[in-house]
Amino acid sequence: MGKNKSYHELLYSFCLNPSLTFNGQDNDEVPILLLRAHPITQIPWIINDFFLLLFIFGLNIFLPSYLKPYQIIFVNLFGLSLVFSYFYFNFLHWFFNMGIVTNKRILDIDFYGLVYKETTIAILDKVEDITAKVGGFFSSFFNYGNLFIQTAGTEANIEFINIPKPQEVVKIINQLLKNGKSNLI
Repeated sequence: MGKNKSYHELLYSFCLNPSLTFNGQDNDEVPILLLRAHPITQIPWIINDFFLLLFIFGLNIFLPSYLKPYQIIFVNLFGLSLVFSYFYFNFLHWFFNMGIVTNKRILDIDFYGLVYKETTIAILDKVEDITAKVGGFFSSFFNYGNLFIQTAGTEANIEFINIPKPQEVVKIINQLLKNGKSNLI
């Protein structure tokens, strides 16, 4: 794994050896994986946004008989600002909710809204169990699922939801665990 070439796919939702830095990163800590939700799981809100745009443009057929031109402009601007805000916040939610696996620890970074961030960290030595769950037709077809990482004692457990290639992520983390434990012996 070490200093391999950076590799990404699926709109940067599965990045192997990403070139990134993050808050609290140690000097000798190397990011191995960067994970986001599979892009196919974002289709519902994109479709909603498309239909909201169609609705706003459809209103323009009926509004001229009820409203004055400056009122129509206001309704259009207000509606478009709502639609683009919906798109923007959903995109930010997808982009900034990520998992990072390094050679020392696993981080789960979750953003809620614009002002609240929750970071869960598990040291690799504390990882007890890794479970990948893929269920359903779309999950199997597009190869995405959930990854649950249980840690020892009172440490927080980590969940990566709808990530691509969950079985491959399990292999990579297991390899890191094996390498870490062999270095301790």
